[in-house]
Amino acid sequence: MAKKKEEVVRGAQTSSPDGSRAINKFRVSDFVMMLFIVLLCATCVVPFVHLAAKSISGNSFVIAKEVYFWPKGINFDAYVSIFKDGSLVYSMGYSVVVTLIFTVLGMIVCTCAAYPLSKKRLKGRTFFTIVLMIPMYFTAGVIPTYLLMNDLNLLDTMWVLIWPLIYSPYNMLIMKTNLQASIPDSLEESAFLDGASNLQILTKIVLPLSKPIIATLSLFYAVGRWNAYADNMYYIKTDRLKMVQYKLYQMVASATEAQSATLSEQAAVTSTPEVLSAASIMFVTIPIICIYPFLQKYFVKGAMIGAVKG
Repeated sequence: MAKKKEEVVRGAQTSSPDGSRAINKFRVSDFVMMLFIVLLCATCVVPFVHLAAKSISGNSFVIAKEVYFWPKGINFDAYVSIFKDGSLVYSMGYSVVVTLIFTVLGMIVCTCAAYPLSKKRLKGRTFFTIVLMIPMYFTAGVIPTYLLMNDLNLLDTMWVLIWPLIYSPYNMLIMKTNLQASIPDSLEESAFLDGASNLQILTKIVLPLSKPIIATLSLFYAVGRWNAYADNMYYIKTDRLKMVQYKLYQMVASATEAQSATLSEQAAVTSTPEVLSAASIMFVTIPIICIYPFLQKYFVKGAMIGAVKG
């Protein structure tokens, strides 16, 4: 009995005020888990640091493969070349406009599809859900899609980058699941008793309570549009209508075949292909890196809420 009392006292001494026990041993499994997380983070951070170092290093050091994680012969000639040329800067601004329009229209379509399907009072809800989920599993393919865009006179226009992709079955399913889990039916019933319409309930009750999932899906839409370049390759011929990711793809592909590369004749600074490619990648990637930290908490919370129930 005395030994049991001593064990209880020791256990109480190692417990924190909130009832949780303090960790007094560092096990091998903890070390392995931490090492795995560090290596996983390194796979994302190390390539970025390497590119950043090359983008501001001297050409001779980069050609000699002497630049790893710290720049040598620091200069900003590649960035000066990008801004003097202007084509990549214009594509950046154009890509921002397309991404904003695409995200806004995508969220409107996603909300208009998910909100009715989340209500049990909608007749034929299961049928409409199946119909709207078909594009998630079956697609027409590149050639039929190209012919359809041609018949709609959307080829070589800004709208061919927006209209075909604004509806996402996956995003709609996440929002529908979130609305079913987070918005109680009693809240909407009380609003109906007060004389509110469906549109008023959506704009004044549902959307203000759904900020995390809205931020999450907006991030999905924006990042997906920003990183895509296949549709640029298929549907766009005019240079001024090409988004920055496709311009970057063309630049890197052409630069690998040249000994030295410039963006255009207007760019006075000449850089090696490797330095110019690194600077261009950094120029395109930095906006996403600057925006993401402000939406990260909504991203994690919204993704978890949308994945709780099916």
